[in-house]
Amino acid sequence: MPVAIEALLDNLLTFSMEHEYALAVWRTPESEETTVILTIKPEPFLLTDSFEETGSGFLFHPFDSTQPGLFIKADVQFSFRQGKLQSEEQKNLKAIEWLNTHIGELINSEQRKELPTKKSNHFHTTDFKDLVQQAIQHIEHGYAEKIVPSRVKQVTLAPTFDVAEAFVRLESAYPNALVSFVYTPKHGAWLGASPETLVSVEKNTFRTVALAGTQVYKTGTNLKHVAWTQKEIEEQAMVSRYIINCFKKIRLREFEEHGPKTVVAGNLMHLKTDFSVDMKATNFPQLGSVMLRLLHPTSAVCGTPLETSRKFLLEHEGYAREFYSGFLGPINMNDASHLFVNLRCMQLFADEAWLYAGAGVTADSIPEKEWEETEMKMNTLLDVIR
Repeated sequence: MPVAIEALLDNLLTFSMEHEYALAVWRTPESEETTVILTIKPEPFLLTDSFEETGSGFLFHPFDSTQPGLFIKADVQFSFRQGKLQSEEQKNLKAIEWLNTHIGELINSEQRKELPTKKSNHFHTTDFKDLVQQAIQHIEHGYAEKIVPSRVKQVTLAPTFDVAEAFVRLESAYPNALVSFVYTPKHGAWLGASPETLVSVEKNTFRTVALAGTQVYKTGTNLKHVAWTQKEIEEQAMVSRYIINCFKKIRLREFEEHGPKTVVAGNLMHLKTDFSVDMKATNFPQLGSVMLRLLHPTSAVCGTPLETSRKFLLEHEGYAREFYSGFLGPINMNDASHLFVNLRCMQLFADEAWLYAGAGVTADSIPEKEWEETEMKMNTLLDVIR
């Protein structure tokens, strides 16, 4: 008999918190399959080497590129289709056996364990518009071409908020995004829907994208007729140049480039250029890990040039991004790896959510409009959790 994902996910989250196990749940863009995995050990493995040499699991990496990523190994794996666990599927048999062993413990939990309590604020309340103005002045003085400041919004969760239900609503609202929920005992609970591929490796093909620019999408909009400002076009071109420069660093010239074109992510539109490389033809089997080290953090989440924009953010942004604008996704699952920039995300606590969003600032930026852009991005998630 099929098991609904909401019921199982609630129980597995309680089980994971009680036993201090790590849990990851995701659905890749345009997929009908949702995957749930658990690592049956106190903390995820810290990944510092090439992901091609790692087993199957989920990678969760912070913004700080000097820190290792968290690898959540697929010790137990469930696969859902249309929100139901199909117990007759061969790949679910091991998970069903594990579930039957532990189901009594899951069902007999007296109450659902709450998410972690809120930690003390680790950010100050510098006005975002002032921060944008500082970034503009930094750019006008010639220190950078683009800077991507971000901010945090604290939102009280309704007493009826349910993680599993929120995840399912995100899946429905964002079919073209990586929808994910990650929990680890040390780093807490994170929920998000990211439209931006950082690194994808499948069938000997490497892919990445340059994504920038933001407009509100209205149902029925003809994407071919969407107009973009000079500032947005230049901002997206900077991200494309950043990717091409990464290819140049490893002397890779055999790549395909398509775009830019307008794409939809939930209730927003962005400008996107696709890049792909035939890894077999170029004899570059570890291109995924090599490009991952070169690309992160991209100019879309940090700025251009990288070091000067990163230095500005560390000095002026006023908080630690942690996993916001890092990257995440399944690796070596079904002979493929799909890593996304952790853009539209929130950290969840017992009664509160912290939402994160940033905006690309150039010399042509207007502080009020950049603040409005972060509001639009946060609303993509607020619309789901409220």
